[in-house]
Amino acid sequence: MEGGGAQNNPRTVEEVFRDFKGRRAGMIKALTTDVEEFYQQCDPEKENLCLYGFPSEQWEVNLPAEEVPPELPEPALGINFARDGMQDKDWLSLVAVHSDAWLLAVAFYFGARFGFDKADRKRLFNMINELPSLFEVVTGAAKKQVKEKSSVSNHSSNKSKSHSKVQRGSESHTKYSKPMQPKDEDEGMDEEEEDEHGDTLCGACGENYASDEFWICCDICEKWFHGKCVKITPARAEHIKQYKCPSCSSNKRARP
Repeated sequence: MEGGGAQNNPRTVEEVFRDFKGRRAGMIKALTTDVEEFYQQCDPEKENLCLYGFPSEQWEVNLPAEEVPPELPEPALGINFARDGMQDKDWLSLVAVHSDAWLLAVAFYFGARFGFDKADRKRLFNMINELPSLFEVVTGAAKKQVKEKSSVSNHSSNKSKSHSKVQRGSESHTKYSKPMQPKDEDEGMDEEEEDEHGDTLCGACGENYASDEFWICCDICEKWFHGKCVKITPARAEHIKQYKCPSCSSNKRARP
């Protein structure tokens, strides 16, 4: 056993990342497309087995390296013992978690061995962090994150206005929501927007949030209102430094 491809010794950040991606790809195969074969090889009746990934994008279930200490960090031992005592998806998720830890250990072992400095280590981690973890791939969380990232990108402008108080210098806070959905945007985006604001009620009419309506938030009581209910247009809202709803405005005037 060569410790998961120990003869391959990457020396630069790019080479270590390429090594990481190859090993990761092999392990993804074991846990997804080749899962039936992987399952059969992890016989609980056998000794402690490990899942190895190779830079060539291949995988192998084998006994741990015999040399002590091993040339590379070793994967988790005994992944086969838990196979029949758990639901298949839970077992695969557990193997994925341990495999994620091993991949990081190998990558940063090379980083330490070849003297990566702080900037190199940070760059390596950032490159690795751009890829979904094995756990995220196996559990389906990676696909969900891609969808959410797309949604956040499409709605970032609206969300920054809908959910944050903007302050510049001595200016007061203004909060408002001005939906700017393209007509051809898919229904999935609209449904996410509706779900996110579904519990928001207009402080004037009591109706629910609708993604195609303009809303504004009072900076005093922090209640949301339809623009039409408080007679505020999007253009006018752009010039309001601090919005006070009719109720808060009347309360201030009523004070002695």
